[in-house]
Amino acid sequence: MKAGGRTLAVLGSGIDAIYPPENKSLYNEISQNGAVLSEFKIGTKPESCNFPRRNRIISGLSLGTLVVQATEKSGSLITAEFALEQNREVFAIPGNIGSKLSKGANKMIKKGAKLVNDVDDILDEIGGFIGVKNKTKVLNTVQVEGLEPAERHIYEILSTEQLHIDQIVKMSNLDSSIVLANLLSLELKGIVSQLPGKYFLIC
Repeated sequence: MKAGGRTLAVLGSGIDAIYPPENKSLYNEISQNGAVLSEFKIGTKPESCNFPRRNRIISGLSLGTLVVQATEKSGSLITAEFALEQNREVFAIPGNIGSKLSKGANKMIKKGAKLVNDVDDILDEIGGFIGVKNKTKVLNTVQVEGLEPAERHIYEILSTEQLHIDQIVKMSNLDSSIVLANLLSLELKGIVSQLPGKYFLIC
């Protein structure tokens, strides 16, 4: 916020419950320079069970989730798991193997999270959604006669621009697992390429 960025805050309580109370001025500042969000009804207290549930919204709003420090049963890992389910990137900073606070991040790296040494490691993955020019595709430039119906449907959706996986799922009206399977098939056929940040475009 000091750098003039846009901040989104997702609450584990009703929108009227500021927790902790000393964050009221921060709450007001975020409201004016971004948004304060909550799925809980007015008057809901900040109960501990609300926060893991809230975290799925945080990961869904984000291009990626970075695990900095986490114990093996940390709420940070819950958020990272949500991110994986939502087809978001997951990053982790490795730590000393003897530290309890490093066990969670190291575990995520073992599960496939991208190891981060500096900010460039993150930008290399999610920077693709910025500054990449859309390319107009002509359907007859690729032999599509042999494609399965779902493959052709996804191909036609991607025919004019690069799209994020979430956009493809929404536009196709297909289950996300079906979309991912067909995108992989199209990639193997050399028809579609995946960009950092789960964006796809026709080659």
